[in-house]
Amino acid sequence: MVDPIEFETERLRLRQWLPADREPFAALNADPRVMAFFPATLTQAESDAMADRCQSLMAERGWGVWAVETRASREFVGFVGLHTPSARLPFSPCVEIAWRLAFQHWGKGLATEAASTVLRVGFQVLHLPEVLAFTTVGNRRSRAVMERLGMRECGTFEHPDIPEHSDLRQHCLYRLAAGDWSSYHD
Repeated sequence: MVDPIEFETERLRLRQWLPADREPFAALNADPRVMAFFPATLTQAESDAMADRCQSLMAERGWGVWAVETRASREFVGFVGLHTPSARLPFSPCVEIAWRLAFQHWGKGLATEAASTVLRVGFQVLHLPEVLAFTTVGNRRSRAVMERLGMRECGTFEHPDIPEHSDLRQHCLYRLAAGDWSSYHD
């Protein structure tokens, strides 16, 4: 166990996972709008297992996929964080930045706000040389966040965990090197 990293942005708090996060996280993962670019929504058990993995990795490393809440109301918003994908991807091993927010929090700049600070932690605290992001080609909203973060699109690939004939299999890859982040945020 290591000391966990927690931090705040102007409107958000990124923190460890709490038992109270399970219900709103399951609701988020069961929402077809939120999960439109994933193969399926998640059951309560699948959602809880995902939260358990996030919590376990956070306890082990001190960083990972943070639970996100608003600072003003302490309402659970979703997650934003850094993750080492287990899938055998063409660019593995890597660290990706990921986010998933409840639908009612979309369109407010919260994903960009939290992810920008997560990148700062990744590059300045964890000294990562590079952070990647990827999503299905049709996920314009997430791709727009990646571009606002200063990430560069660098090709497409077929995600090995998505069924072969699925419209979601083709993914686009974005990269951000530490040096590029530094010059982008100076």
